[in-house]
Amino acid sequence: MEEVHHVVAPPHKSTFQKLKARLKETFFPDDPLRQFKGQPLKTKFVLGAQYFFPILQWGPNYTFQLFKSDLIAGLTIASLAIPQGISYAKLANLPPIVGLYSSFVPPLVYAVLGSSRDLAVGPVSIASLVLGSMLRQEVSPTTDPLLFLQLAFTSTFFAGLFQASLGILRLGFIIDFLSKAILIGFMAGAAIIVSLQQLKSLLGITHFTKQMGLVPVMTSVFHNVHEWSWQTILMGICFLMLLLLARHISIRKPKLFWVSAGAPLVSVIISTILVFAIKGQNHGISVIGKLQEGINPPSWNMLRFHGSHLGLVIKTGIITGILSLTEGIAVGRTFAALRNYKVDGNKEMMAIGFMNVVGSFTSCYVTTGAFSRSAVNNNAGAKSAVSNVVMSVTVMVTLLFLMPLFQYTPNVVLGAIIVTAVIGLIDIPAACLIWRIDKFDFIVMLTAFFGVIFISVQHGLALAVGLSTFKILLQITRPKTVMLGKIPGTDIYRNLHQYKEAVRVPGFLILSIEAPINFANITYLNERLVSALHIQVKGTHPTKKTNVHRIFL
Repeated sequence: MEEVHHVVAPPHKSTFQKLKARLKETFFPDDPLRQFKGQPLKTKFVLGAQYFFPILQWGPNYTFQLFKSDLIAGLTIASLAIPQGISYAKLANLPPIVGLYSSFVPPLVYAVLGSSRDLAVGPVSIASLVLGSMLRQEVSPTTDPLLFLQLAFTSTFFAGLFQASLGILRLGFIIDFLSKAILIGFMAGAAIIVSLQQLKSLLGITHFTKQMGLVPVMTSVFHNVHEWSWQTILMGICFLMLLLLARHISIRKPKLFWVSAGAPLVSVIISTILVFAIKGQNHGISVIGKLQEGINPPSWNMLRFHGSHLGLVIKTGIITGILSLTEGIAVGRTFAALRNYKVDGNKEMMAIGFMNVVGSFTSCYVTTGAFSRSAVNNNAGAKSAVSNVVMSVTVMVTLLFLMPLFQYTPNVVLGAIIVTAVIGLIDIPAACLIWRIDKFDFIVMLTAFFGVIFISVQHGLALAVGLSTFKILLQITRPKTVMLGKIPGTDIYRNLHQYKEAVRVPGFLILSIEAPINFANITYLNERLVSALHIQVKGTHPTKKTNVHRIFL
């Protein structure tokens, strides 16, 4: 006796109701307004203020005991942020002081708007590299430094505007196009490019190529052998070994995190004293030079929203905005998972975005949450975003009173600090894991890696994103279809090729289609269906009936 199950039509909905439901499912899957339902007006106002300013949520419960932990963590990350800020600003072809400015104002903004307890905000190597390399294509930082600085601040404004817009419009899914494979390949390639750029400082070369690719950099290095300075090379090797040793100790013994956190500042102090004592600038060792004292001057009057470079700053802002946003959210979510609390991705986008908009008004360039500083912040016992405030105050004190001390800091040590910081971006175990899981993703990763090294940072990223998007389109237009069989003694159906105990149901063809059916794949699915029917009929015993009574998808 054949059992018939009647399928009823779904409840009727108007076109507006369907559109509303679809938009809600797409842009508001977490239903952020549910906490406001049924609440009095005053409570709604408080909840709204806490949503946009998370500090109002945890601030009233903040205690002195928590502050002691945040004070230690803040001072620890400040010891890392000061030398890194100076180094990353030079990587972006900006005045070193701008790196310290960017470690002062943005952390204060993030402390008010951010939802992560562990994120330590400041300049990062990848965004610095991309910003400097893209702007340098049209403007030289040496011949026209003022215009270059103006374009950097304007790019930061557009980066922040783009980031905040993604959060406000809840379009964060856009950054999901930067898959794990793309990021691993891109980060590794960028780390090598950043390290190669430091050969100028580590070897003491004066005339160095402005290009970023592997071939022109190595060509420039060996064409200028006569400019190599043995004093600079010796100092670079010594401090590079010291920094790598400190990093190795902290990796092997996580409780000694303070060793790698304090090593950059210790290196800066020792090298500065050494250069001052031996007058190293007279022996071929280049130094930073005199730095401007005082806190961030306003820069809103330096933003350029007109002229021939407008397209460049918008493009630079969007690319650096996406990269810094991806890194910041990934770092925030990583440590939130470790400490069992939740980070709202859309809030983070708004926080990082507004942080960069405010930064562009106060002489800062693109900032985000850096993994190295956030890891130190977490290991140092940070309990809240107050650690960012402590770091910011420490940087402010440095800007007001300690800037003359950096006058004799050698550039070679800053180069060694950058090389040590970016080495951690090369994740070989993760690359091996991708190879085992998905060969196509591995090809995407290699595309990003070699594209960055041999072409350019932005083109390598674009190639990888394009290839990854092609894979998504391929999965939609050519979805995987598998024939299912029944596990004997159960009501479970599984892939016949993966489960040897699964058996075909006589007279039925059961197919699983691993994608929605739409106009782009209907022709392909028809062909697959005919092929599956042919296989089903061909595989039937000759003495049995070969017709298929039912087809289930």
